[in-house]
Amino acid sequence: MSTFVLFDLEFTSWAGALEQGWSAPGQLREIVQIGALRIGDDYSVVEEYEVLVRPVVNPELSPYFTDLTGVTQEMVDREGIAPAQALGDFLGFCQGQSALSYGNDMVVIGENLGWARARGEEVKHGFLGTSFSNVRPWLNSAVPETASANVGRLWEVLGLPKPAAGREHSALFDCYSFAAAIKHLSVTGTAPLPGAFR
Repeated sequence: MSTFVLFDLEFTSWAGALEQGWSAPGQLREIVQIGALRIGDDYSVVEEYEVLVRPVVNPELSPYFTDLTGVTQEMVDREGIAPAQALGDFLGFCQGQSALSYGNDMVVIGENLGWARARGEEVKHGFLGTSFSNVRPWLNSAVPETASANVGRLWEVLGLPKPAAGREHSALFDCYSFAAAIKHLSVTGTAPLPGAFR
């Protein structure tokens, strides 16, 4: 059975950071949470991956980030792992398959890989073996009502049942929202996922 990966990230943020493009001094997009699902030919979830990551430059999460994601400082301090380990584990999960995001999350992966390597940390599994694609432009073009929705609200915009326990802006929940949308659009023939993405 062939599979592909859907993934989502939550990364350090502050009030106004998105609008300002994380341009304020010290505001880096350090990954705090990675969620990913391996999806089968029939669009069912074959396997899931989730991890919390301890940011290095900004180890203290902002209240804005915690309010947005529900990820607390205590959770990251207790369960978070080093960025290089998290990135290596995630790339291992991808197994060189296509990895799809609803946005340019692959750019944030690249930034975090660069910072880890600049610190002299080893990241297992190669970045280049995986084919990363941002499917948001395709999806928004095929189904215009999704254009204003974040990934965690796709299920709601499409009138689907809530796909999993949890909330939007939690990486794994957002993946389930993404998967529900892709499955619905493909199975109904509304906007089948192009083979080029898999």
